[in-house]
Amino acid sequence: MSRIGKMPIAVPAGVTVDVAENNKVTVKGPKGTLERVLPSVLTIKVEDSQVVVERPNDEKQTKALHGLTRSLLNNMVIGVSEGYKKVLEINGVGYRAQKQGKTLTLSLGFSHPVIMEDPEGIETKVVDNKIEVEGIDKEKVGQYAAVIRDKKRPEPYKGKGIKYIDETIRRKVGKTGKK
Repeated sequence: MSRIGKMPIAVPAGVTVDVAENNKVTVKGPKGTLERVLPSVLTIKVEDSQVVVERPNDEKQTKALHGLTRSLLNNMVIGVSEGYKKVLEINGVGYRAQKQGKTLTLSLGFSHPVIMEDPEGIETKVVDNKIEVEGIDKEKVGQYAAVIRDKKRPEPYKGKGIKYIDETIRRKVGKTGKK
């Protein structure tokens, strides 16, 4: 039995979970609404203030989907109640970020500024040399944060670039002079 899959999901007050045909799940909460079609092999039941995911058999594919489906549902419930946030840090001389409306402008040592539009459902904030990416969909928040980081990844010699706030960069020793 999947250890993650068999755990029930606690639904906090103010959050509603509706399961329609073909396992189309709609989760509504104070921060917004999320919809997702989950695998129809599994059974999703809403009992009291808990959501339970059950599987009909022990086939390999079904077992794999069991834990995944439960995790996706749990992420949806947490997203509409609390939301998700990723923080990126900009390091480097002259590297900076500016926010105007829904446009994020990054100066990363290129000959041109990097201009990015916030996707729907995601909000970015610039505080000092940090970029905060917030939203209710964990997948979209993580993806957009990764796209921002990819514009200038941290390099191992001086640590210049964009990195996650909790990321550690393995530093390398530079060249040494001739003797």
